[in-house]
Amino acid sequence: MHTTAVILEGPKALGLGQVNLTAPSAGDLVIDVAHSGISTGTEKLFWSGQMPPFPGMGYPLVPGYEAAGEVVEAAPGTGFKPGDRVFVPGANCYGDVKGLFGGASSRLVSAADRVVRIDPALKAEGALLALAATARHAMAGMDKTLPELIVGHGVFGRLLARLTIAAGGKPPTVWEIDTDRAKGATGYQVLHPDADERRDYKCIYDASGQSDLLNTLIGRLAKQGEIVLAGFYPKPLSFAFPPAFMREARLRIAAEWTRDDLTATRDLIDHGALSLDGLITHTRPSSQAAEAYQIAFEDAACLKMILNWENAA
Repeated sequence: MHTTAVILEGPKALGLGQVNLTAPSAGDLVIDVAHSGISTGTEKLFWSGQMPPFPGMGYPLVPGYEAAGEVVEAAPGTGFKPGDRVFVPGANCYGDVKGLFGGASSRLVSAADRVVRIDPALKAEGALLALAATARHAMAGMDKTLPELIVGHGVFGRLLARLTIAAGGKPPTVWEIDTDRAKGATGYQVLHPDADERRDYKCIYDASGQSDLLNTLIGRLAKQGEIVLAGFYPKPLSFAFPPAFMREARLRIAAEWTRDDLTATRDLIDHGALSLDGLITHTRPSSQAAEAYQIAFEDAACLKMILNWENAA
């Protein structure tokens, strides 16, 4: 088999191309992708050439770890059947073309245990499941504290705020310096950092990915407060020790979701506890992939760009 996929040949060298698909084996699904999301975190770093050394990194590659579509072939015993609507967090099924993360493709082959069945009514929003699950992973668990302050009101920051409220927490404060991105809050307050005088936050979640904010955030902590690094940071992180020492500050790094996070987040969405409404601001047909990636990474008005593969050749 072969398929049409987004291929990143090198920094800012991106377009559609034909790639060979690995034949499915026992336990695999073949999935026709309807929608795939573009990540403004890790994918932007690959696209710009700024990604530090990362396992599996190299060009050419098929990007994308946010894909929703329909099962067209299912091996016996997988628990899936043709016609099931699913979320798939990318795939590595393209032969010599690296699948990092391999979701931006018209068709893909994936192990069934990586795939999660979703409500067909989600449509394009189904591609947001991994991002929502990443936010859930940062917050869920006995040793986790809900955020009182969230830095950044992009899609990830909005999901963190919505999940905090869904978990029964006090509505968090969110910092945002872009006036357009500051809009769209529901049930919580968005402030410019300069307008916030508070310096006793017990838990701050940074969703900005900015490597130079640590000193600022430490200065806003309460005694024994915690900073959760929930973004991805291409540059080394550093901070002045004395202020952190005085506060007995704690740092925690939140990594990517697990399968349990995917299913738990899917259930929150299905039961109406978590809404994905209003997070997708831009959609382009897959034939306009090069333009779509540039808009996603360079237009501040773009919260989330979705590629539509439904009419792809």
